[in-house]
Amino acid sequence: MAAKKKPASGGNSKFLGALAVVVLGGGGAIAWVLSNSGATSVALDPNAPPPAPAGYVIGSPDAPVEVIEFADFECPGCAHFATLTAPDVKARLVASGQARFRFVDFPLVDIHPNSLAAHNAAACANEQGKFWEMHDKLFYGQADWSAQGTSSPGRLLKGYAKDLALDTDAFNRCLDSRKYQAQIDANLAEGRRLGVGGTPTMIIGSRMIFTRMSYDVVKAYVDSAAADVAAGRAGSRFGQPSGE
Repeated sequence: MAAKKKPASGGNSKFLGALAVVVLGGGGAIAWVLSNSGATSVALDPNAPPPAPAGYVIGSPDAPVEVIEFADFECPGCAHFATLTAPDVKARLVASGQARFRFVDFPLVDIHPNSLAAHNAAACANEQGKFWEMHDKLFYGQADWSAQGTSSPGRLLKGYAKDLALDTDAFNRCLDSRKYQAQIDANLAEGRRLGVGGTPTMIIGSRMIFTRMSYDVVKAYVDSAAADVAAGRAGSRFGQPSGE
């Protein structure tokens, strides 16, 4: 059995929240980004109830800004973001402590019939501390396990677990039982409550963005949100420090 890593933060864990709420500053930078990128976004109500803790987090809990992605593992646009943009976001923004990144399940089962199996596979990999490794496997291998490639994705997903040196017996039991389906459903419901209707959808500060973005666009939103944090114009959207 392979050594287990610490699981990524999940739906029931406590964590620090310091998302920026852009109410006064940063508007010029965002306006410039939108006019030059074609990105579509809306402002979130700063007085609305905050999203429930959910998803999988990479990066420092002390980062001033959190980038939240509502994503579907079978979504081509999500795969484009995960393979072309997210590596830069993680290497340049997350690794430097400017932001942390949260992936939240939003499987669009009506159009992506294999997505639930993939989201369950990622949750089962998280049990053994390898959510992000499975995340990458799923997106880079999307053409193989998606509905366009097969009607029975389980064999391929179990093969990914073997490739990642997971305890395959434990993984297979977890996947076959759909152990984490309730949490996936809760994450999906949370996205719908916030107004997410498609994938990928991002929340950065007080903006919800309805398109995949280049690194430069993500960076501009993060910079605007961070400026508000520094100016004391931001509030926590995901709760206060837990002390854990």
